[in-house]
Amino acid sequence: MKRYLIIKNHLAYSGFMVAGALFLLFLAAPLGNLLLSTSIPRLFETLEDEQVNKSIVLSLSMAAVATLASALLIIPFAWLMVRQTSRWKHIISGLIDLPMMIPHSAAGIALLGVVNRESFVGKIASGFGLDFVDRPAGIAIAMAFVSVPYLYNAAYHAFSSVPRKMELAAANLGAKPSKVFFSISLPLSRKGILNGMVMMFARGMSEFGAVIILAYNPFTTPVLIFDRFNAFGLRNAQAISALFILISLTVFILLRILSKPEEDVRN
Repeated sequence: MKRYLIIKNHLAYSGFMVAGALFLLFLAAPLGNLLLSTSIPRLFETLEDEQVNKSIVLSLSMAAVATLASALLIIPFAWLMVRQTSRWKHIISGLIDLPMMIPHSAAGIALLGVVNRESFVGKIASGFGLDFVDRPAGIAIAMAFVSVPYLYNAAYHAFSSVPRKMELAAANLGAKPSKVFFSISLPLSRKGILNGMVMMFARGMSEFGAVIILAYNPFTTPVLIFDRFNAFGLRNAQAISALFILISLTVFILLRILSKPEEDVRN
């Protein structure tokens, strides 16, 4: 019986390893083919393209702006939602998740209807010198709209893991809610929140559908790849795609290193 269980466990372990290897191959094959199809000289040539450089800087900077600006609003709200007992909070959470489920081109159309130059919001923004259509501000809004659920869900789950007794003890000792938030809840949740910010940033910098509707030009890198593919074909688009993947991978690994959770201590 013991031998049977050992064989059974070994087969299960081997099956999991095969399944994992197939999944990794599914992810790595297209990316590997893309990178291998682009020569090193071609990458350096693409890196010298001024329009490509501007698009990469724009993608990274607007994704950072969208993430940081959203964090100021969504992190305190996620903490508040965790502390609520109303059933309405599940409806609100579902509403926040909605941008992940709808086509992102539809998300762009929805945003454009609200922030176009003739809309109520657009006219108010114009009074402050802001314009969202075909402007960097529009790119940031489009990125934030489709990627903020990643940050909200990460923050919500991080705050949910904070022991409620610690917060209640601080409140009983006279600490105000803001003091509880900044001295207990936020520090204990920082790793999960940072991971959520990394995911939001990564999702935002890769956004295409909502951005191309709201701000086709100036080009972010995903939009530029699409434009070059239509104008010059596969080879030109491959080089930009490979370069953007390498830069994205570098940035993402650095952010992951900075935000990685504490290693599990195992005996």
